[in-house]
Amino acid sequence: MWKRAWTSIFLRSLVRAGVPSDFVPVRRCHNHCMHAANKKWTRPSGYDAGVKVFNSLTKQKEPLILAREKVATWYSCGPTVYDHAHLGHACSYVRFDIVQRILTRVFGITVIHAMVITDIDDKIIKRSWEENISPSVLTRMFEDEFKKDMLLLKVLPPLVYLRVTENVHHIVTFIEQIIRNGHAYATSDGDVYFDIQSIGDRYGRFIGAMESQETVSLDKKDPRDFALWKKSKPQEPFWESPWGRGRPGWHIECSTVASSVFGSQLDIHSGGIDLAFPHHENEIAQSEAHHQCGQWCNYFLHSGHLHLKGRAEKMSKSLKNYITIKDFLQSYSASEFRMFCLLTKYRSGIDYSDGSMLEARASLETVSAFINSAQAYMRGKLHTSPIQEALLWEKLEETKSSVLTALADDFDTPRAVSAVLSLVYHANCQLQPVSNCTGEARSPAVLGALVSYILDIFDLFGINTFKSPEGQVSEKVESLEGILDLLTQFRSEVREFALTQQERSNSSSKPGLYPERIPLLKACDTFRDDLAALGVIIKDRGTASTWETTQRRLSPTGSETGQDASH
Repeated sequence: MWKRAWTSIFLRSLVRAGVPSDFVPVRRCHNHCMHAANKKWTRPSGYDAGVKVFNSLTKQKEPLILAREKVATWYSCGPTVYDHAHLGHACSYVRFDIVQRILTRVFGITVIHAMVITDIDDKIIKRSWEENISPSVLTRMFEDEFKKDMLLLKVLPPLVYLRVTENVHHIVTFIEQIIRNGHAYATSDGDVYFDIQSIGDRYGRFIGAMESQETVSLDKKDPRDFALWKKSKPQEPFWESPWGRGRPGWHIECSTVASSVFGSQLDIHSGGIDLAFPHHENEIAQSEAHHQCGQWCNYFLHSGHLHLKGRAEKMSKSLKNYITIKDFLQSYSASEFRMFCLLTKYRSGIDYSDGSMLEARASLETVSAFINSAQAYMRGKLHTSPIQEALLWEKLEETKSSVLTALADDFDTPRAVSAVLSLVYHANCQLQPVSNCTGEARSPAVLGALVSYILDIFDLFGINTFKSPEGQVSEKVESLEGILDLLTQFRSEVREFALTQQERSNSSSKPGLYPERIPLLKACDTFRDDLAALGVIIKDRGTASTWETTQRRLSPTGSETGQDASH
């Protein structure tokens, strides 16, 4: 056995040294079907979804072709649940949540999404020993936390979560089929390895795939061979198998679970870019060896890493440079984080800092301020110069076209958001208040159309903080809104009285405010400032005034109260 391993190492060293491959003897694949196909991607036949995606298998944008019309099968690698989820996880899951929302809401695709929860792993076993609790208790606790974190971030759950420990019997059967197909082997110690050489040149779809990251073992035929089944060590959890007591390898989990849901053909597989190799590389090898097919998954989508600004390494648990989702939500809202994700492409690296989060917050505040002003105009409480209605209708149609084009181009959310913010800018230019109403014709319809479209777009992205969900406004909130309406109206009347100019009684007197009324103006200002501290913003628009609310933090948990509203 050791001779085969060292022979393989020697042959690979010859290739790396520059010896032409024609002079290096290669072990021939004994499965002609598998060897005949190479690493070239084959464009699938089926339904064109109308969108191009960057396919990691080809390193370029490809038309998204689905096996079934208006239906996409989607598998994603879930968390290994041994610790709190952090912003690196959040970034990937939020980004792909946005992508799935776009496919569904914009392109009419039904996404059937399955996700695996890895609840048995070396890190899980180690952590359970450290905490002196069973692995099952540990994993259920952190699995529940992960799901709660995703809900707080407004990530739509997959159609189904599947746990590895509940699918071990499927995994054993899956491995047995790979062995029967001639692509895996068992060792005398009870381990099972995938035989890389058995698939010839099909291994190496992703960059870096030829640099092995597997543990060196004399039992392996090739150093790149990876474990499908691991013999259990003393005191480790185990399951019975034809090779003895053990547990699954990491990569085989996803292949088995995905196949148990979707069979031998998958449209889309997603995950962080760090999973491309070896995890996704090995998934492809196992799945195609098991199903004896040439292309198991048609599209791999990978999200970029999240970095702490100024640091080169990704955010991760192992590097202990992470911010948990719960800690993050004490300072920022889910909507602000989603906006932060929208401002970069899903497959790009992203730098996290307070500065970048404040930029996202400012963008949302700009949109919120416009919506409040537009709604005030529509109610007749904001007086402006005549609206250039034709210009705004034109800008609205241009924006709709630009957003659709951007989202069809590999879900280019930065370009789409930029188009929406440009629309907001042009509309805001039309909403400058004037002191006196001149009786000019008003244009509430076009402002209503703009507000409706902008609310729909951000709701599509999972941001709905600009409006209250239908049917969820309680009677108490409605009552408080009525009280604020009355208070604002009373203040407006007092302010208008205090701002009345005194008339000249003779040629020597000067026009101006009545001195005895100046304290009323100061009281109005104090009232406005006190309400602002409570999250109620009063805006004086000429002689009239309106109020609006902003989200505030009332507890250390970061819970938000109320919804943005304007009156």
